[in-house]
Amino acid sequence: MHDDPRSTFSDNFLRLAEQHAAWGTEQLETFNEFLPMGEWSVDLDQCLFRQSGRELRISLLGTFDTNERSWLWAWANPGFRGTPVIAAAEAVRAHGQEQGIAEFTEEGIHLAGFEDPRRAAEMLALSAMGVLGAHGYVGVQASPVARAYMLPNDSQVPRAEPNIITVPRILLTGAGLFGRSARTVVDGYFTHHDLPQRRTDGKWTAGLPDGGTVEVTFDDLDRIASIDINSGAPATTL
Repeated sequence: MHDDPRSTFSDNFLRLAEQHAAWGTEQLETFNEFLPMGEWSVDLDQCLFRQSGRELRISLLGTFDTNERSWLWAWANPGFRGTPVIAAAEAVRAHGQEQGIAEFTEEGIHLAGFEDPRRAAEMLALSAMGVLGAHGYVGVQASPVARAYMLPNDSQVPRAEPNIITVPRILLTGAGLFGRSARTVVDGYFTHHDLPQRRTDGKWTAGLPDGGTVEVTFDDLDRIASIDINSGAPATTL
């Protein structure tokens, strides 16, 4: 682990994270509706997580030490090395090695320099979920000083779909998570859902599967200037 606490993430990480920010937020809402709060238990040997009467196959992603305000990837934890439960963490590390993303390849990340270290840990989990295309993530208080993060690997978890009512909020929320490039966020959302699109420099339009289109305009600072929804028949081409 690096001794010096960072106060921000690397540019490589942030570019990737913004690609997944909006659809990841949307998917996480769907996942949380599927798995509401309640008593939980986990069997890491069997890769099983139980909560609110549901049982899911999971993979351990990492842990956040609330005292040290640091993140440790599951693949770097000697107690789990070589076990099936860290498959997702290993896949994230491989992606980091391929794409040159230090946050995915450092064993531990000291987050004390962030304004909100726990939020930074959540962003690591959300971005790992994004690169693996997982349908959510679980964060639980595993001990008085540690939170454990897991990714579901279970076909019973529903996949979120664009909704004409919620799309504006989802895009604005995703754009606000890191506050850098709104175009990157919107591109990631449209691409993830494979929406038919038409783009100009200042306005991107996409067809929504439940009908109509969403039009996003950007200002000169790469922020979302407006989002307009036009209802209509389900779109297949633009």
